[in-house]
Amino acid sequence: MPPGGGPAPPPKQEELQPHPVRDQLPNISYCITSPPPWPEAILLGFQHYLVMLGTTVLIPTSLVPQMGGGNEEKAKTIQTILFVAGLSTLFQTLFGTRLPAVIGASYTFVPTTISIILAGRYSDVLDPLERFEKIMRGIQGALIVASTLQIVIGFSGLWRNVARFLSPLSAVPLVALSGFGLYELGFPVLAKCVEIGLPQIILLVIFSQYIPHLTHGERHVFDRFAVIFSVIIVWIYAHLLTVGGAYKHTALKTQLSCRTDRAGIIGAAPWIRVPYPFQWGAPTFDAGESFAMMAASFVALVESTGTFIAASRYASATPMPPSILSRGVGWQGVGILFSGIFGTGIGSSVTVENAGLLALTRVGSRRVVQISAGFMIFFSILGKFGAVFASIPAPIIAALYCLFFAYVGSAGLSLLQFCNLNSFKTKFVLGFSVFMGLSIPQYFNEYTAANGYSPVHTGARWFNDMINVPFSSNAFVAGLLAYFLDITLHRKDGPMRRDRGMHWWDRFRSYKTDTRSEEFYSLPFNLNKFFPSV
Repeated sequence: MPPGGGPAPPPKQEELQPHPVRDQLPNISYCITSPPPWPEAILLGFQHYLVMLGTTVLIPTSLVPQMGGGNEEKAKTIQTILFVAGLSTLFQTLFGTRLPAVIGASYTFVPTTISIILAGRYSDVLDPLERFEKIMRGIQGALIVASTLQIVIGFSGLWRNVARFLSPLSAVPLVALSGFGLYELGFPVLAKCVEIGLPQIILLVIFSQYIPHLTHGERHVFDRFAVIFSVIIVWIYAHLLTVGGAYKHTALKTQLSCRTDRAGIIGAAPWIRVPYPFQWGAPTFDAGESFAMMAASFVALVESTGTFIAASRYASATPMPPSILSRGVGWQGVGILFSGIFGTGIGSSVTVENAGLLALTRVGSRRVVQISAGFMIFFSILGKFGAVFASIPAPIIAALYCLFFAYVGSAGLSLLQFCNLNSFKTKFVLGFSVFMGLSIPQYFNEYTAANGYSPVHTGARWFNDMINVPFSSNAFVAGLLAYFLDITLHRKDGPMRRDRGMHWWDRFRSYKTDTRSEEFYSLPFNLNKFFPSV
């Protein structure tokens, strides 16, 4: 052997092959139809409940005080959101897409809801409680009308026809920015209280990635329950800081973010209360506000399409047939109708963070999410117990988001395996739509922050919302642009279809063409006989 070791042996032929393309994600411990043992399933379900609590609490915490409500109204609103989320999630997992997707409060509806809060007709109501109820009834009316959009588009099969033209190439920007586009809810919120936010994100990564990497054990304890372990440790640590007086002389803003006793929900929540329809009174309807809420509902529909695709990937299911997606959208519309009837004050869609949790735990079981829906309904009725968990400080939740939104974004990137990345047309559609999906909403948000109003600024606030809300959504802009470019730039020839990855998804264009669709997406109780999928 010559000194210096000589040249390395030439690589074997199989080593030079690219990674094989998988239409189902491998290495998932429990797929959509295989539930874990009951004790584990209950703990995993509780973990899903903990994760969806973040948005459930953060949205009413910012909206209810603006409406004139106090802590008691905030606690009731949170309970109502939880109750409706539990119902909507059960319906979605039983009759909708049947994916392990949690339906919860959505940030997409916040700008339109704020417009209703600021409407002139409420400004002369002086009593805060009366003002709160009047505004809530206005929001209810707008949500009830807006729900019809998704119900009609979903159940009529309109969305099925749209989804048939969706290729892996146009799905990449949509799914990727459904996760990555929510970056404002990650580190910026975590940084409001770095001393509890940073330990949370570090512990979550250690529990979920490093401990399994170092132990090589067969039992998945730390990675599967990383959220419960890390949240309990950091929550106790945050409580010790609060009790020890670490925040006694800090600014009110810091106290609201860091203290564990500042939420004001535990004291205000009733012990037992069942949310019921029209609990705030009869809904009121305004045409303009209903149109604005419909625009928000359409944006939520597009965003949730991306999240559904990510959830199907992490549940180790095959790509959703368009008819199944359309059915899910219809049931999501029913969820928004529930929001309007019960009076949650905000619309609902698929929660991105729970789709990310599927990836962290590698458990895509439908039963786990149904159990979490049970927890939502249970804790929404037993208000005091639910309020204890709802008082977790926001920076802890934001630390979880940093990981979960990243997982959903990477589900979008994983669809690139179906596309030809050496094609310039593919590069253009991908690059341009992702860049504009980040750039256009950035302009809208910066303009609004600087001027106090959005770029489209007419006398009709509802019309402004109809334009501004869609263009402030990263996933909507990127998905719409990619879809349009993908359809208009492709030719019918074979090579171009292959570049877009269409040949991989062809057999899932119809429910009947792949036998696995029946296994993952068929309705329970033999309902497929009466409601056949196409």
